[in-house]
Amino acid sequence: MSLAFVFPGQGSQAVGMGRGFYDASAAAKALYGEASEALGFDLARLCFEGPEAELQLTANTQPAILTASVAATTGLAERGVAPAIVAGHSLGEYSALVVAGSLPFADAVRVVRRRGKFMQEAVPVGTGAMAALLGLELLVVEAICRDAADGEVVSVANVNSPTQIVIAGHKTAVERAVALARERGGKKSVLLSVSAPFHSQLMRAAADRLAGELGKVRVSAPKIPVVRNVDAGLTTSAEEVVPFLIRQVASPVRWTECVQRMVREGATTFVEVGPGRVLTGLLKRIAEGARGYAVEDPESLEKVLKEVGQAV
Repeated sequence: MSLAFVFPGQGSQAVGMGRGFYDASAAAKALYGEASEALGFDLARLCFEGPEAELQLTANTQPAILTASVAATTGLAERGVAPAIVAGHSLGEYSALVVAGSLPFADAVRVVRRRGKFMQEAVPVGTGAMAALLGLELLVVEAICRDAADGEVVSVANVNSPTQIVIAGHKTAVERAVALARERGGKKSVLLSVSAPFHSQLMRAAADRLAGELGKVRVSAPKIPVVRNVDAGLTTSAEEVVPFLIRQVASPVRWTECVQRMVREGATTFVEVGPGRVLTGLLKRIAEGARGYAVEDPESLEKVLKEVGQAV
């Protein structure tokens, strides 16, 4: 049986995340110390005490979720649970690469903080937006985006499940797309409370800036395959890591295809590692028959070990 780990992206953060593993595991606690040293401020305190408004800042959220996810993986490793394949949603791809041994943890923490800053600064506040369109298939959403653009940018940003698709772009174009989705039979279409139009072409400036940061990182070949957001391909060599991370910033997250690829590679059990249970919920809509579990604290780890038993 092949076990897959999947790692959450931005939006799964919450004050208190990671505290259980920090208190229970010396290795997890050391990770927070390493992250704080890399960033120049006390990340553990921000994660565990907030304030929430500061944790929600993109440049803080990204290293915080990365650290919480890797700390949870440490807890799993201490119990002898290791994946055969990994993937992460947007920011989570960095967690996956760290766990696969491709990116050094401290370097990844520094890079994702810069990534968050670059993405936030790529578009003036208030000019970009994202929206979730539910109940429509990808081809329909792509047509809606074409019809709504009217000289502006609006495009698919996340294919989270076959009928849960997020779009991003100029605010006015996104609003037109939301209206069209309602007219064309969408079950629900809502603007998201986010600070920038992530994974759209409006992020190209952020991608260019990120390239300079990633160029400084020592990258290794992953020890296990990492499924890429950009094309659901497998990253197995060091040379593939940086180019696809750069492309990822301004390209759609093809999460449905990522999960389907892991299933084709033999994954039958999926463990969402890190804060929240978003990816576990999406799994049910993508891969019929796959088993999904979430590990975000020692209590949920014990529950997974008990329920899955010899499967992991």
